[in-house]
Amino acid sequence: MRKQEIALLAVEALKKEYPDAICSLTYTDPLQLLIATRLSAQCTDARVNMVTPALFERFPTVDDFAEASVDEVAEYIKSCGLYKTKSKDIVALSKKLRDDFGGVVPDTIEELTTLPGVGRKTANLICGDIFGKPAVVVDTHCIRITTKLGLHKQTDPKKIETELKKLLPPEESNDFCHRLVLHGRAVCTARSPKCAQCCMNAFCRTGIKELKNAD
Repeated sequence: MRKQEIALLAVEALKKEYPDAICSLTYTDPLQLLIATRLSAQCTDARVNMVTPALFERFPTVDDFAEASVDEVAEYIKSCGLYKTKSKDIVALSKKLRDDFGGVVPDTIEELTTLPGVGRKTANLICGDIFGKPAVVVDTHCIRITTKLGLHKQTDPKKIETELKKLLPPEESNDFCHRLVLHGRAVCTARSPKCAQCCMNAFCRTGIKELKNAD
């Protein structure tokens, strides 16, 4: 089976399994999603969602974050891990948004990745969820599951993004990545994937081998 066929089957299987393809992070505007995504690095979305309500109440606007003390921001996000680096990035990216983008979160990968602490994963999430553009968010779940499916043999996130863009229908790519996160948490976990329960085990290259070996 060709990669394109596997990709399309995966899109449909996950769509049926997880009809609501939504971001796990809680936010009400583009800035909040940008900051929440920065906080989610090496931290669970659940933990981020516990931290952000108080953070966003204290700093409701770009200007508030831009004028904030790094140390005060750090106090709010301590439980997210890497809080010293994250707090510096949050203040710095807010200053750049204020000074270079008129306080508005930009809508292109190129502009978003000029912001401190913002890589392609975060930029794709913003472009997809906020601006409705085709996007491929390459996180750990995406890397693991698409490798198991046999869609690529890459390890570099940017190369994986490029490969998946060739295979996925543009209008499906963003939701597909959200569904990969849900599937990665529920079924295709890193430590003990449940291949027998997987909605993609009929065409997943790894799943087929695992189930064959289990017989």
